Amino acid sequence: MTVEFASRLPLSRNELDRDAEFRSTPDLEQVLRADAGTRYLPVRGSELLRNTDGTLRFVAAGQVPDGTVTLYLGRAVADAPDAPAGTRFVAAFVDAATAAAIESSDDDWQNLRMFGTELSPRDQGLAVEAVAMANWHAVHGFSPRTGSATAVVTGGWVRRDPEGHEHFPRTDAAIIVGVVDADDRILLGSNAAWDANRYSLLAGFVEPGESLEDAVRREVWEESGVHVEEPEYLGSQPWPFPASLMVGFRARAVGGDPTTARPDGVEILDVRWFSRDEIRDRAGDTLLLPGRTSIARAIIEEWYGGPLDLP
Repeated sequence: MTVEFASRLPLSRNELDRDAEFRSTPDLEQVLRADAGTRYLPVRGSELLRNTDGTLRFVAAGQVPDGTVTLYLGRAVADAPDAPAGTRFVAAFVDAATAAAIESSDDDWQNLRMFGTELSPRDQGLAVEAVAMANWHAVHGFSPRTGSATAVVTGGWVRRDPEGHEHFPRTDAAIIVGVVDADDRILLGSNAAWDANRYSLLAGFVEPGESLEDAVRREVWEESGVHVEEPEYLGSQPWPFPASLMVGFRARAVGGDPTTARPDGVEILDVRWFSRDEIRDRAGDTLLLPGRTSIARAIIEEWYGGPLDLP
């Protein structure tokens, strides 16, 4: 991954020491609550609060009721106006009542995917980590092995059932690929769940026992009927909605007539090859492209040759 491409991946930026060893501190939650310097980040699903200057809004430990599921996020590695280096951060996964007590305005609770490009590297790292783990905790209250309720341990990074089985967070790998043809046009598809004029790159989850490169070939063929060769890794970005790691590639369509591209008709309703001129002339008007937070946008701009002046 080049430095230039990495700079286009807002959700991959991070200036935080996750401080994994500290997670095993005895009575960690009490230790963190007793430290007046600890910053608590309230999380409501995939939503967070921001200050008027755009930074993340933290709350005091006293605003987080006992019994709230919390996660030790790590510590700051550099000084900032709201937290000196060494400051420890904790995510608090608040319920509706606690969220309303902290901030009653629904409009002030904002989804990370809508403002990820606006955060500092430290805040971005905190937000992605917190939202990803909030989603994991939301669906792991019970053991998949025994059905028993699980308890939160190790600073929120493990859930343990009464039988002693420990359950750790998982990330779902998904490939996303910019496919180009012999004329250097890019292949974009329109998903059945989107507006008819919204297009993005082809993507899909990696199946068990499958390499990333094989997933690229399979997904592109299944969704568009196009065979590709030479998958080339570009970079990766977490996508915690709810638990994905998007692994970006570019690949070249294997010979033949590119007009034979056809959608699968179920997940993808239309696929088209776009030239740079078409992207320039139609994007933002009759053609909607992925937002700036996504790696899809970064891969399209890497092919295009520079940033697109779009939201």
